[in-house]
Amino acid sequence: MLDIRFIRENAERVQKDALNKGYKNADVQAVISLDDERKALTAQIDELRTRRNQIAASMKNSGGKPSDEQIAEGKKIKEELAELEKTYRELDEKLSNALNGIPNILQADVPIGEEGEDDLVKAWGEELFESRKGAEDHLDFANKKGWVDFERGSKVAGTKFYFLKGDLALLENAIYQFALNKLISKGFNFMTVPHMVNGEVATGTGFAPRSSEQSDEYFIEGEDLSLIATAEMSLTGYHAGEILNEKDLPIFYAGYSPCYRKEAGTYGKHTRGLFRVHQFNKLEMYAYALPEQSVDVHEKILVVEEEIYQELGIPYRVINIASGDLGAPASKKYDIEYWSPVDGSYREITSCSNCTDYQARNLNIRVRRENGELQVVHTLNGTAVSLARCLVAAIENFQDGEDLVLPKVLRPYMNNRERI
Repeated sequence: MLDIRFIRENAERVQKDALNKGYKNADVQAVISLDDERKALTAQIDELRTRRNQIAASMKNSGGKPSDEQIAEGKKIKEELAELEKTYRELDEKLSNALNGIPNILQADVPIGEEGEDDLVKAWGEELFESRKGAEDHLDFANKKGWVDFERGSKVAGTKFYFLKGDLALLENAIYQFALNKLISKGFNFMTVPHMVNGEVATGTGFAPRSSEQSDEYFIEGEDLSLIATAEMSLTGYHAGEILNEKDLPIFYAGYSPCYRKEAGTYGKHTRGLFRVHQFNKLEMYAYALPEQSVDVHEKILVVEEEIYQELGIPYRVINIASGDLGAPASKKYDIEYWSPVDGSYREITSCSNCTDYQARNLNIRVRRENGELQVVHTLNGTAVSLARCLVAAIENFQDGEDLVLPKVLRPYMNNRERI
């Protein structure tokens, strides 16, 4: 969430950015009014506590038994405090919910517009288009090779679940190992992560709560747990409630995990086969940074993503996502879209976001500066490889007749095979 003091001082900007993000129900003035109520209530509670302490001190100093008047006043204060504190808790929860309805502000260079009205940053690999046009759809190619089985996946778990088999399963592992070695060489600290998170971490990261119809998570019945939609969730919670050292920042983590998503209501052009599924493996980049570092760290994460796809030889473009397609936590987001030789379209394959202090404030992650000041850190995330989609791009772009020609960077992880 945003700092309430920042909201009060920048109310017009916060409201404007919320509307530009598509949060039509965000009401900054209502949040400020709730904060005013809380401040007034806090003053009443403090006044009563002060009077209660005065009575206690007076009784102690007198050394005698409390008077009837003191007993009566003490009882009255106790009752009033209990009622006011109950009201305060209810108001504080209401304010917290209202604050969660206000999205992060936008960076100055984010294009204002709806989904699809993004800015093109750059494109790579256009010279490869001509030789690859007319490739076979990934699912048709994989089915012919016997590499994927959606029918049995559906029998076991339902639609959009699948088995990867043989060389395609090996290729998934090869891409993962290649990308992981890339991240390690760039200074990322590798970890596997819990595949479940509690509600505080999930909502703190920016995912809709269990009660929301917009939630895309799989929840564990009877438990305050959900399956992670991305390792970002676990990695955001990793330092929850902690105070980090300034000299340690930025910290870079690489987290590998399966990801589970309902993908409810995601109907459209690019839903076939492995492109949009309920479970997939992903290698995620995550960073904790000082506020003055986060813009540069965001660009570094993007560079790593680009290097991965350049070395794989998969054409792509980078887009600066429009305001209306940004989620609540992101202040700015880049997508990398790979080029499909099947139909000549670009399709999302990775993203990287600067969430500034939005997530960290939710989970109370701070840094102690050299002058002793405590400051909320900035958090950033980016996909190294989302393996199901990366396999789609690989199958479409590596085709040579009946086989796939493996790029040189993957061959060491495939027993030095050149083709599969």
